[in-house]
Amino acid sequence: IIQYLPKNHLLSVISVVSCVCCFTGSSAGSPVFVQKGKDLLLEVMEPDVPEDFSLLSWTFNGKDILVTFLPGIEPRVSNVYTGRVEASVKNFSVKLQNLQEADSGVYTARVIGNQEQILAEYSVRVQVSPVAMTVDSVSSSSDSCSLTVTCSTQDSHHINSTFTCDTNTCSQGGGERSKVISSGASLHVHLLNDLIICNHSNQVSWKKNMRNIRNICPLKTVSNAARSIVIGTTAGIVVVILCSVLYIKCKSQCEENNAVKIWLLFSKYMEIQHCSRA
Repeated sequence: IIQYLPKNHLLSVISVVSCVCCFTGSSAGSPVFVQKGKDLLLEVMEPDVPEDFSLLSWTFNGKDILVTFLPGIEPRVSNVYTGRVEASVKNFSVKLQNLQEADSGVYTARVIGNQEQILAEYSVRVQVSPVAMTVDSVSSSSDSCSLTVTCSTQDSHHINSTFTCDTNTCSQGGGERSKVISSGASLHVHLLNDLIICNHSNQVSWKKNMRNIRNICPLKTVSNAARSIVIGTTAGIVVVILCSVLYIKCKSQCEENNAVKIWLLFSKYMEIQHCSRA
């Protein structure tokens, strides 16, 4: 009957029937994870499509019509998805192009023949895009350094944060640390040891970008090993100096004692000589 309706009435019937069908069936579906910006092919099993079907449609989140198929007619793509969706009349598949985070949701293929039937259902989750880190400014002196970095996504979301370092430690100061962005995704920036980490994540994926803050602020740090070497070397020099002083002093005293002994022996010898002559 649908095939013999005027074109404008036919589109109205398609919309009504598709919307009614959207609210039946499961809201789950096979999980599919897709990287942002990539394409996704949604398929149905051809043997499941009745030969005498009246209408087959693909919908998004139970309300948005992507494509409708009618026997003997080219598939019709909704105006909202024109240029982003390719439909194949051969196997009733749908190719989604350049997926974005907002495209995450449930895609359902339904057919109407002798009865309504769900042919396929996919729970699509678009993974987050990579996150970039840029250093906006660096201010440094001989013993301190401060810098501001920006973490940004491909869809222009960004946060800024400031970090400071001295010769031994670094810390995170002003600016933002986290931000919730569209489609349930979030953007974070934090400091872990000497690593500045930008993190972009949603419920199913995450991307990060890391940079060592010491490479941006190359202050001369005094490590424990270096400190031990300095202390040990200084102590060794002090010991050598003390030993040298003691040696010189002892040597001087020994020379004086030997002179006294020689003088006493000489005096004793003179006394003996004097007694012999007497």
